[in-house]
Amino acid sequence: MGGVRGQLLKGARVASRAAGRATSSSRLQPAFLIVGAQRCGTTSMFKTLRQHPAVLAPALQKGIHYFDKNYDRGSAWYRSHFPLRATAARVEGRVGVVPMTGESSPYYMFHPLAPDRIAADLPGVRLIVLVRDPVERAISAYTHEKARGYETESFERALDLEPERIAGEADRMRADPTYDSFHLQHNAYLTRGQYVDQLERLAGIFGRDRVHVVDSQEFFERPGTAYAAVLDFLGLPEFDGAVFEQHNARPRAPMDPDLAARLDAHFRPYDERLEAWLGHRPGWRP
Repeated sequence: MGGVRGQLLKGARVASRAAGRATSSSRLQPAFLIVGAQRCGTTSMFKTLRQHPAVLAPALQKGIHYFDKNYDRGSAWYRSHFPLRATAARVEGRVGVVPMTGESSPYYMFHPLAPDRIAADLPGVRLIVLVRDPVERAISAYTHEKARGYETESFERALDLEPERIAGEADRMRADPTYDSFHLQHNAYLTRGQYVDQLERLAGIFGRDRVHVVDSQEFFERPGTAYAAVLDFLGLPEFDGAVFEQHNARPRAPMDPDLAARLDAHFRPYDERLEAWLGHRPGWRP
């Protein structure tokens, strides 16, 4: 049954993309992107945002992965995912607010080429970034990749292998845009949690005022406050009808205290720089 359902869904996507390409020039351009970080609540934030009556999400998927994995498909393919301007006009007439659309692909922030591609193709786009305790993010990412079959080593061994696995991969991708680094996408457990490096790059490309950072701990503990701040960043009116849920969480065993201390020491200097960049201490730092 699952196979039949999968084939039907794939067929629907193919038909939708074909129709979408034919009407791509009549479709909305994304006004916002949730660009990362992986395993920090991006799915939950996207599903909360799309509840706003003025947010029109892609029909079949939240993560299009155009600027990282599918850039060779071209802009018409990308625009084919988004709602028609005519649909937006009808929604505007109903809700009295100019609608917007966007997507969530949490590899964008870390990908060597994606930020520059986004800046070139979507002038004025606003970026939303979620961050969480990088120690927790690392083990969550490992558990996720292990479950998907993209990791075969133990967590400690994977951490030891990371420098070797990702060495030179970003430079190789910049030199050859057709090269797709498996390890950079799936096995960079430490490097993807060094948020400040990625945020500094985004701010340098887009400007600090177009990058909004959400602490995932605040989002899950005080979702209304975090959600209201995102709406303000996007220029959307308040909406008190959102239902807040957590998506894509995976159960995992407690981490060895010595390993946790080792990871905490690794991330401390990055978190200190992040504190300076944000202007306040990250929620996971005492």
